Amino acid sequence: MSLQTTSNQEIPLQTVEVARAAFPKGHPYITLRDELGTLYSDEDFVKLFSKRGQPAISPWRLALITLMQFRENLSDRQAAEAVRARIDWKYLLGLELSDPGFNFSVLCEFRMRLIVGSAEQQLLELLLDKCRTHGLIKARGQQRTDSTHVLMAVRELKRLELIGETLRAALNEISKKEPQWLKSVSLPSWYDHYTKRIEDSRLPRSEKARSQYAQMMGEDGFRLLAWIDTPSAPKALGKLMSIRALRTACIRHYEVVPNSERGARIRFKTDKEVTQATEEIVSPYDLDARYRSKRGKHWVGYMVHLSESCDDETVHLITHVKTTPANRHDIESTESIHQAMAEKELLPAQHFVDSAYISAELLVNSKINYGIALVGPPRGNTSWQKQVKGAYTREQFLINWQQRTVHCPQGLKSISWNDRFIKGKLYHKVSFSKTACAVCKERRRCTQAKETARRLRLLPQIQHETLQIARQLSDSREWRRTYARRWGIEGTLSQGIRAFGLRQARYRGLVKTQLQNLATAAAINIQRLIAWLHQQPREVKRISRFAQLAVAT
Repeated sequence: MSLQTTSNQEIPLQTVEVARAAFPKGHPYITLRDELGTLYSDEDFVKLFSKRGQPAISPWRLALITLMQFRENLSDRQAAEAVRARIDWKYLLGLELSDPGFNFSVLCEFRMRLIVGSAEQQLLELLLDKCRTHGLIKARGQQRTDSTHVLMAVRELKRLELIGETLRAALNEISKKEPQWLKSVSLPSWYDHYTKRIEDSRLPRSEKARSQYAQMMGEDGFRLLAWIDTPSAPKALGKLMSIRALRTACIRHYEVVPNSERGARIRFKTDKEVTQATEEIVSPYDLDARYRSKRGKHWVGYMVHLSESCDDETVHLITHVKTTPANRHDIESTESIHQAMAEKELLPAQHFVDSAYISAELLVNSKINYGIALVGPPRGNTSWQKQVKGAYTREQFLINWQQRTVHCPQGLKSISWNDRFIKGKLYHKVSFSKTACAVCKERRRCTQAKETARRLRLLPQIQHETLQIARQLSDSREWRRTYARRWGIEGTLSQGIRAFGLRQARYRGLVKTQLQNLATAAAINIQRLIAWLHQQPREVKRISRFAQLAVAT
């Protein structure tokens, strides 16, 4: 489809008259259009369309519709119906009252254009640019970040269900691409076992029968993969997503045991062996979703990280959204969040986060590379010495960085200082004399090793000293009062979950889920801009009547 850009974004006169008459006291969408205009333009999306073909629906309208769709938590059909039937939507979109709208499938096509053109970030970034021109957001202010889990859009499967459904999905996709080839190699038993959903079948109950069933599916899976790898098989089959999922599932759940008499044998791995494997999939229909357990919560899906401005004098807007597989820890996202903020020219002076986003290296690099003061409670010393009263903790050792020596609380001097790289990061390994530690009267307060001497693993000097200062500051009342500003991000996550469907993925795959979260964040910003323009005061923390009585007492 081709894009015919137009600069005429004025609202038809009849639409204005009817909307004013229908909403004499005003309406959120009317206020938004009057104060901020259309937010988008056709020129913003010109790269997503070809120069020839049937004229496309104006993309600036489709982008606005997408935001309103997520603001009101509507399906594609409901959003298309709202364009046809609602006066407030026609006013915001600048449509004639007689405009018939469009087919709901246009919205899905527009989202795919955003994904293929790597333009999904524009839904949020163009909105932020508009807010910047109106002075509603600024760089070098204060921002805060936190994350929450997102459940994948498909059903969670157990081991036997996963293996069987992955094989069934592969057979279904091959049936679409190469039906004649599959018909020539399929075993008669496959039509009995894999023609319907595994969850609709009665799985064996006894342990022996379940092992036999798993063995059968494993042999069928490896047999199919072996046929696909033969030179006579169609070359395109090896590139199918379902075949990639089947190959990963077979390697994860089975072991190929060499056998000189009968050739290789397939063995079903134990649950413990499976948890130690690296490659994993949790569903053949969403290869990006992962399993995660955090603070007693277990889920399969993704993590979404939201960052928002939190300066007192202006509206609080979400400035960045990052979606990751669920098994990726928060600390791995801190650097990329700062890099994205730098590209948007929205770097904060202070960035409030919790301990999951902080390390000694990040405290130093954030200040040096981006000029950001990372504010949050660093993780404490988890050694046993910290938990036992009177034990010698690392903080009690005197470090001479220039001479590369350490003195213990009893005055003993270290005998070695070696540099080590662990996972690409530099550490200093310090050791004391085995003979001197053996006769030390305070040995039990220092180490639990029976034969070796006390050893220390130190961070580089700047990281070590920065971490010690951060730990000392986090214990002060003034620091806790400043850090209280981070708590507001919890309300943002609650708003996204309760009012905007942030917790549940609508689509399958990481890229589409990222698009959903970006549209949700932009919709939350729309909601906050409307409230700001209407001068609605921010909600304060609700306190129960009994809690108020306790405070008064």
